[in-house]
Amino acid sequence: MTQPAPVHTPATADPPYLRGLNEAQREAAMALDGPVLVLAGAGTGKTRVLTTRLAHLIASRKAWPSQILSVTFTNKAAREMIHRTGELIGGMVEGMPWLGTFHSIGAKILRRHAELIGLKSNFSILDVDDQLRLLKQVIEAARIDDKRWPARHLSSLIDSWKNRAMTPKDVPAGESFAYGNGKGAELYEAYQQRLKALNAADFGDLLLDVITILKTHPEVLQEYRNRFAYILVDEYQDTNVAQYLWLRLLAGERRNICCVGDDDQSIYGWRGAEVDNILRFERDFPGAKIIRLERNYRSTPHILAAASGLIAANKSRLGKTLWTELGDGERVSVKGVWDAEEEARQIADDIEQVARNRQKISDIAILVRASFQMRSFEERFVQLGIPYRVVGGPRFYERQEIRDALAYLRVVVQPDDDLAFERIFNKPKRGLGDAALQSVHKMARALKKPLFAAADALIQTDELPSRARSALRDLVQSFKRWRDQATALSHIELAEIVLDESGYTAMWQADRSAEAPGRLENLKELVRSMEEFETIESFLEHVSLVMEIEQSDTTDKVTIMTLHGAKGLELPTVYLPGWEEGLFPSQRTLDENGLQGLEEERRLAYVGLTRARERAKISYAANRRVHGMWQSAMPSRFIAELPPDAIVLESDPGLPYGNSNLSTAPQFDSGYSSPGWQRAQARRGETFGSRPAIDGHAELVATSDPDAATYQRGERVFHQKFGYGRVTAIDGNKLTVSFDKAGEKRVIANFLARA
Repeated sequence: MTQPAPVHTPATADPPYLRGLNEAQREAAMALDGPVLVLAGAGTGKTRVLTTRLAHLIASRKAWPSQILSVTFTNKAAREMIHRTGELIGGMVEGMPWLGTFHSIGAKILRRHAELIGLKSNFSILDVDDQLRLLKQVIEAARIDDKRWPARHLSSLIDSWKNRAMTPKDVPAGESFAYGNGKGAELYEAYQQRLKALNAADFGDLLLDVITILKTHPEVLQEYRNRFAYILVDEYQDTNVAQYLWLRLLAGERRNICCVGDDDQSIYGWRGAEVDNILRFERDFPGAKIIRLERNYRSTPHILAAASGLIAANKSRLGKTLWTELGDGERVSVKGVWDAEEEARQIADDIEQVARNRQKISDIAILVRASFQMRSFEERFVQLGIPYRVVGGPRFYERQEIRDALAYLRVVVQPDDDLAFERIFNKPKRGLGDAALQSVHKMARALKKPLFAAADALIQTDELPSRARSALRDLVQSFKRWRDQATALSHIELAEIVLDESGYTAMWQADRSAEAPGRLENLKELVRSMEEFETIESFLEHVSLVMEIEQSDTTDKVTIMTLHGAKGLELPTVYLPGWEEGLFPSQRTLDENGLQGLEEERRLAYVGLTRARERAKISYAANRRVHGMWQSAMPSRFIAELPPDAIVLESDPGLPYGNSNLSTAPQFDSGYSSPGWQRAQARRGETFGSRPAIDGHAELVATSDPDAATYQRGERVFHQKFGYGRVTAIDGNKLTVSFDKAGEKRVIANFLARA
């Protein structure tokens, strides 16, 4: 039984926790009833508004703490909210059972009603490793080749479907074809059945199963609508479709929901976040109050002007302009350099000068678009003795894929390196399990020889099963062949051959996880970095020395991290290297997501700029080595979008933008990689689509294309995701298309363009 809301007794004077708020912050904290969207720009005091609003709800007795649902994205943010709210109202906040992350609150609800979804209340929550093991069992039972169709690929698809609140029966046929020649949805169903049999759920189920319960059991839905008098949501721009539906269902007829977020900082589309959730708030909650927090307390006016001018190019935004009362400060620096190595040298020299002046280098961050960019900075810092830390991941040479690649090269150079041989013995998987490795160890002990020599001897016997013996023979012979080739090939060519013929590169190419593209880029950067050395031996020695240098215990270190990991960070000085077309914005993102991807890349640039309090320094390289070949790089279109009054150009006259103005900036069109995509985008002014149903009713986004039924059988067409193909069958506005590379798919005509 829920507690009745306490009677509100208006205060005669402002409570202390409201003092010091600016006008917009105060309005956001006190607008308690009805739907409210707080558009909180970078550095505008969002956390203070959230905690003050929570404190005001409790202190004014509008609701008991147990009647407030407050949702965050991290446990750290939840703990900070409780702590800061307690400070505001003079003591620890007790009885806040519904303050936490989406998944922690979802788990709590699911345990209360587990039997309604076929689980027991003590169900287990699987981590990623357990999930992959279970999926491998499902794939094996379906007799699907797990080398062609890796479990990680299916895991990524299922995660995507759950993020969009799709049960197996909701998966479109076209998406089901993305795995196992059309068996994606079938395997998803089998996986869910195995989960129920094990009395287990994965993280996606913690929301999806709750949505299913709330939609199919009205009495449970009404119980929680009665319980939650007020709902607060942090980082609303990062919600996915499942989180969106979950909140919509719980808000109910009271509509006392306050969402805080920034559409200009929505940068996680690759993991399911839907910026449209925040953009459509007024449509979802008619009469909603929109409050903009635009006064920035972090950055100087020039930095804010540069960021605001850049983000203004995005069309999918609600709009706001940041301002500050701080002094002008320095203009944003834009510097062109010859190549990536010079970029690293100049930035390192700047930082070294800061250290010489006895200023803190911990006030400096280098924010890169892709992790492979870190290597040149790390190596330069090691050479100069500049302490640094990599946030959000290991240092370059400590990354899994780099260690694996180096292990292959070490065995080529030194066959007696048992640690390296053991590391890559079954990586990628080649049918050599623990039993085969134990047999090699046993032979090594008997012969008193290293593992490689023991493996060579073992394949001459019948000790191993024929399949394992054949796999081990291929591995041993490959190393012998690579060793022979080392005398005739350059060490760079050899490294490429080893990674290719070993199947290691193909393993990551087949991996559909979000990390795989970055790992492939890191492998390319590793090979490229070898160009500076005469031999493979000298390169491996260099790596060993770099790995051996321990980071000092000092906390005064430069921070290196990706732009995606920088959200929430703020430092006096921020370097933003690599602002070049193809790298930033990422060409892969443009190819895969078109205009939507371009706008997310621009938001990422906005986030990078607004991390800086006093100095923001952008750089671009006129040349980069890609796959061992010099390529000219065009400065990023984002540089041309920066307001001239907010920046200072420091490039040499011979480089693009080197004449101290942007008159030479190239004019970009839609920016996509093919004419077919551009034609498809032009046709998508009005397209037909739907979002998942709420209370059984699909929400139509737009109207159908008047040209939808005008395609002819045999006609060549282009699709944003599947590429070029030919129409083979027509059923109203649903076409069957035989795509050149993706096979046969059923698609809606509106998403096609004539080729």
